[in-house]
Amino acid sequence: MFLRCKVRRKDGKQHRYWSVVENTRVARGRVVQRHVLYLGEINDTQELAWRRSIEVLEEGSPQPRTLSLFPEDRGAGVLADASIVHVKLSQLQLRRPRQWGAGWLALLLWQELQLDQFWSKRLGVSRKGTRWDQVLFVLVAYRLLAPGSEWRLHREWFQRSALADLLGEDAGLVEIHKLYRCHDRLLAHKQAVFDHLTRRWRDLFNISYDVLLYDLTSTYFEADPPFPEGDKRRYGYSRDHRPDCVQIVIALVVTPEGLPLAYEVLPGNTADKTTLRGFLERIEGQYGKARRIWLMDRGVPTEEVLAEMRAADPPVHYLVGTPKGRLTRLEKHLLAKPWQEARPGVEVKLLPQEGELYVLAQSRDRVAKERAMRRRQLKRLWARLKQLSTMQLTREELLMKLGAARDQSRTAWRLAVIEIAADSAAFSYRLDRNKLRRARSREGRYLLRTNLVEQDPAKLWAHYLLLVAVEEAFKNLKSLPLRKQGAISRSDRSFTRSRRASRPISSSPSWPIACKLRSRGACMRWRRD
Repeated sequence: MFLRCKVRRKDGKQHRYWSVVENTRVARGRVVQRHVLYLGEINDTQELAWRRSIEVLEEGSPQPRTLSLFPEDRGAGVLADASIVHVKLSQLQLRRPRQWGAGWLALLLWQELQLDQFWSKRLGVSRKGTRWDQVLFVLVAYRLLAPGSEWRLHREWFQRSALADLLGEDAGLVEIHKLYRCHDRLLAHKQAVFDHLTRRWRDLFNISYDVLLYDLTSTYFEADPPFPEGDKRRYGYSRDHRPDCVQIVIALVVTPEGLPLAYEVLPGNTADKTTLRGFLERIEGQYGKARRIWLMDRGVPTEEVLAEMRAADPPVHYLVGTPKGRLTRLEKHLLAKPWQEARPGVEVKLLPQEGELYVLAQSRDRVAKERAMRRRQLKRLWARLKQLSTMQLTREELLMKLGAARDQSRTAWRLAVIEIAADSAAFSYRLDRNKLRRARSREGRYLLRTNLVEQDPAKLWAHYLLLVAVEEAFKNLKSLPLRKQGAISRSDRSFTRSRRASRPISSSPSWPIACKLRSRGACMRWRRD
C-alpha cells in the first residue's frame, strides 16, 4: 500500500487529494491500483500545519524536532521510544475488512429500545446453546442496513459486517436453518412486542397517539395454487395490476412520526371496507379510549362504520377521502361557498352537513400536474385513433386495437365519443366538450369528509397529507424480500421454491421491528437485494 496524490487545478488554484491505494495483479500480468481509503484534500497550508503539529520532544533536548508525515523514511532513528509507532505503507496489508459503524449503530438502537432485555427473557437459549435473541438481532440489523434474503445473509453479508465482533459470536450464529426457524418463534410474542415498543417510544419522545393513519396494500406472489389449507395467498383485487397472481393484503396503522402501532397480514381476497372495525377495536383495547383522529383513504370506511365512530363515547374522529361521485351530489351547495386559503397554493371550501364537515380542497400544483397528465393522454389517444382510421382492418381487429388504446389511455377515453359501425370496420370519434369542461373543473380537487367540525381547514388538509407516511411505510415493507415463513419473493425464489413454498403465510412481527428501528431516528436507505 502507498499514498497516492491526485492534483487538480480549479479556479487558478492547485488542489491535492490523497488516497491510500494498493497494487493488485490481474490477468495478463497487469497491475492495477485498488482504492482502499480516501483521505480527502490536503492543501499546502494544511500539509504545513500537519508537519508543524507533529513534533517530538527528545529527552534532554530543549528544542522540539518536527517529523514529516508523508515520507516514510524521514522519521527513522529520531527516537527510540516504545510510544512511537513507525508505519510503512508499502508493507501494509488489508485483511478481512468489515463494516463496523452501521452495525454498532444498529446495536445501540436495539439496546436503547431495550429490545435486548425484552427478547432475552422470551427467546432465551436453546438446549444446543443457540442465542435466539442474538439471531433475531442479526436479522433485524440486516433488514435495517441491507435488506435481502436469509440466504444472502448466511453466505456473504454476515462475514462483511462486524456483528460477530460486536456480539462476541462466530459464523455459527447465522447458520441457515437458524435464520429460518427464528421467524417461527416470534409470532407468539407479536402483541407483546407492539406493547413494549409503544411504551418505549412514548418514554423516549413523549409521543401521544392522538392521530393515527390507516391504509392497506397488497403484495403478489408468482406461485402456483393449490396451497395448503389456511394459506393466505389468494386471488383478489390487485393494486400491483397483477390479477393473474395470488396475493396477500397488508393492513397497517402508523403514527405521523412513522411508528407502526399495529399491522395484520390478511387473505388476498379481503375487501378493504371489512378491515377497519377490527382495527378500531384493537387500538381501543390496547391504548384505551381517547380522542383520536383516524386518517383513511376513500374506500376503507363504510357508512355503517362511520356512523359507529360518530356514535361512540367518546366519539372517534375521522378524516377520510371521499369519492368524486359524492362531489356531484354536493356540487350545487359548494358552488355558493367562498374559497378560503388554507396555505399558499391550497384553497378550501367548507360545507357543514348532518354533523359532518365536507372540505373541498384545491391545490394549484396538483391542478397543473393532473392537467398535464390529461393532456398527454388525450394527445396519445388522438394520435392513435387517427392512425387506426387510416389502417385497413377487419372489424374484429379494429375492436381489439381500440380496446388496447382504451387500456393505455383510460382517463382520456372517458372524454371521447367513439361510434363504430355495426356491419363494417369504420368508426368515428370526437371530443365530448361537456365532459372535458367538467373534468377540468375537478382537476386538482379533493373532497374530504370529517366529523371534526371545529377544526381549522388548514390543519385538516395538513392531517390528510400525512397519509403519505403510510405510503412510505408500504414502500419500505414491499422493498423487503417477502419470504416470511414461506412467502416466496422474486429476489430469492430460486432458493426457496423447493424448500418452503408449501408452507402457509402467517404474520411474523419481524417486519414492524425493522420498520420501528428505521423510523425517523435512524433514517437508513432501503434497497432491494
